[in-house]
Amino acid sequence: MEIKHIEGAIEALLFAAGEAVEITKIANAIEHDTDTTRKIIRNMMLRYEEESHGIKIIELENSFQMCTKQEYYDYLVRLALQPKKAVLTDVMLETLSIIAYKQPVTKQEIEKIRGVKSDHAVNKLVEYRLVKELGRLDAPGRPILFGTTEEFLRNFGVQGLDDLPILDPVQLEDFKAEAEEEVQLKLDI
Repeated sequence: MEIKHIEGAIEALLFAAGEAVEITKIANAIEHDTDTTRKIIRNMMLRYEEESHGIKIIELENSFQMCTKQEYYDYLVRLALQPKKAVLTDVMLETLSIIAYKQPVTKQEIEKIRGVKSDHAVNKLVEYRLVKELGRLDAPGRPILFGTTEEFLRNFGVQGLDDLPILDPVQLEDFKAEAEEEVQLKLDI
């Protein structure tokens, strides 16, 4: 196998692993002995240091890892500080709908409606500032009450909760029938 191809394979292995990889595993993957593999990687390390690459390979005991060079740290910080675009999955949209129409609502009530755990969805909605804690229910365990935020209103283009679309009663009956049918199918299995 050509040396450039071997180096490319090593790069791919270290990049994909994202953490330190033992020399024996690298050697097995490229089908070479550990001494030859170590020499190839050390030559790659020297070349990465000499040329203007944003990455380098470091050696940790009997392992190697690909990482970013320190001089590029500020760029990584700037990237990390950029706001992330919130992506709402179907599960999060479903959970958000329940909270919007039933607020104030507890996680237990959300889970009763959805039929599954909703911890992750609620936590993400809080992280995206679409949902907030409104207080605690005066009941055993004092569960948290959730409701929507101003950010929710802004993002969905409504002035207040009264502006949320009202479901057509016929459509609501269709939804109930579908849900009952789905539950019956699950019970029949």
